[in-house]
Amino acid sequence: MLDSHSERLPVASVVVGEACALRLLRQRTTPAVVVLNQISVPTARKLMTALPGAQLYGLVGRTTDVDVSFANFGDTLRQFYSQGVPIIGLCAAGILIRTLAPVLTDSKTEPPVVSVAADGSAVVPLLGGMTGVNDLAERIAAVLDVQPAITTTGKLQFNTVLPDPPAGYRLANPQHVKAFIADLIAGVSVSLDGDAEWLTASEIPFCAQGERQITITTQAISGSPTQLVYHPTSLVLAVVQPSQFSIAGWIEVILDRLTTANLALAAVACIVLPKTPAGAAIAGIGTSLNLPIRLVESAIEHPDLTVVSSDRNLTIFSATQPIEPHAIGQDRGKITVIGTGPGSPQWMSPQVRQTILAATDIVGYHTYLALVKDLTVGKQCHGSDNRVELDRSKLALDLAASGKNVVVVSSGDPGIFAMAAAVLEVLDKEAKPEWQTIDLQVAPGISAMQAAAAAVGAPLGHDFCAISLSDILKPWEVVASRIASAAESDFAIAFYNPISSQRTWQLTAAKEILLKTRSGTTPVILARNLGRPGQEVKVITLGELAPESADMRTVILIGSSQTKLIPRADGNNWVYTPRSY
Repeated sequence: MLDSHSERLPVASVVVGEACALRLLRQRTTPAVVVLNQISVPTARKLMTALPGAQLYGLVGRTTDVDVSFANFGDTLRQFYSQGVPIIGLCAAGILIRTLAPVLTDSKTEPPVVSVAADGSAVVPLLGGMTGVNDLAERIAAVLDVQPAITTTGKLQFNTVLPDPPAGYRLANPQHVKAFIADLIAGVSVSLDGDAEWLTASEIPFCAQGERQITITTQAISGSPTQLVYHPTSLVLAVVQPSQFSIAGWIEVILDRLTTANLALAAVACIVLPKTPAGAAIAGIGTSLNLPIRLVESAIEHPDLTVVSSDRNLTIFSATQPIEPHAIGQDRGKITVIGTGPGSPQWMSPQVRQTILAATDIVGYHTYLALVKDLTVGKQCHGSDNRVELDRSKLALDLAASGKNVVVVSSGDPGIFAMAAAVLEVLDKEAKPEWQTIDLQVAPGISAMQAAAAAVGAPLGHDFCAISLSDILKPWEVVASRIASAAESDFAIAFYNPISSQRTWQLTAAKEILLKTRSGTTPVILARNLGRPGQEVKVITLGELAPESADMRTVILIGSSQTKLIPRADGNNWVYTPRSY
């Protein structure tokens, strides 16, 4: 569940190598396909059939039928690049190069960048020669039925890209690969030690005794200028007693066992943990070692695995070919409760956007799911009515327990009168054993009261509180007592859920309580449909507040005795509460 005992570790002790870490990142990151005009959309949709999970990003005002709209091309692309997201741009190669020029980094770590002609007639790999760009370009070109414009000499001459091996293989010494390729092009002979179909199927002229050597091995060999070493990811590590050590302790055990057996960490496909709370508690070793974590109920079931070594703490398995981690057990389930903000897409945080894009399942109130429709293409959406928060929470927890990556959608901030508390309440009251292995996180959002306050200035500039006027989950006597206490303490107050078709009297009752200690001229802000069509923000006085002023889509801010108005040139007012009292 919540990783409460993660520990700060010395980075040097757990890093598997820059190239390996980047490859793992690429394997978990779906590409962004970017279009600038509507003409490019059909081509983009066609090439995306070769890119499962890819999202189509289109320029606002110039494109429709896209997954995500953006307003600033340069900022969007540079953000993708800095986050390691592969980019396919349906535009001129020069546009992509000039846009990304300010953030270009080491070629060993940059994400793949491909330029595709709007009509699909050309596919040009631009950046990411060591992180899979040629493979990406070939996949796109195959769908579009064209030849990719690959200019890498090694690819052209040998029909393979040695710096960027296929999935299941990791290059141990990327620092030597350029000089090695130059030697091969110059005619230096090379031998192959080990088995790798992608190399035997290439056009490299292998011989029995070469001046250079390519080695395929799980052993901890570092390689040299005359020897390239590729580690097949054919090892699996199974933790036997997860509660035996902390995360740091397990990392030490794993590295020590691999060293003793002369096995490379880069040859490990995944780490297997028991599907128990103790197993979930040390799942952080996966992040620290840049390795996938798989959960199993009991024994590992895989026909190709044999035991290399075993003790009471850790078993090392090996296979004759690279292992696909997803063939073993299941992912550790994950729930992220997110807040989309009050309504406008521009108020959604990058964290929330990326969390939704990475999810397998989206759970939420129908209206809130509509707010993120553009981000949920290809995902399982589970919509429900507004008053079944606990049922939604149970569904999300059960989905996550089965290994799904689940997002629970709230508007505003998920921790303010929203779904984060509902999920935790169910988790607390029912406490199913299978739920205890879930990775639970909360991604904050802009709250409705923050958006309402920003629309008029700073009415929450000093001490304030938030109160829900709904008496569905608590007695009205409690609500009334809290309003009276807040009013007597002279807090600015944010009222949520002020009125509904079945609750029409509470707002009037709240007003009467406030007027006992607060002037009828106290500024009141009515903010309705924030960030959505029909947004309306008005400043009135407490004396003017009436039930017909609001509905369930309205948040109400009540000023303190110190809250002031400043006339604006447009006839409206700024509202602020001074910082000093």
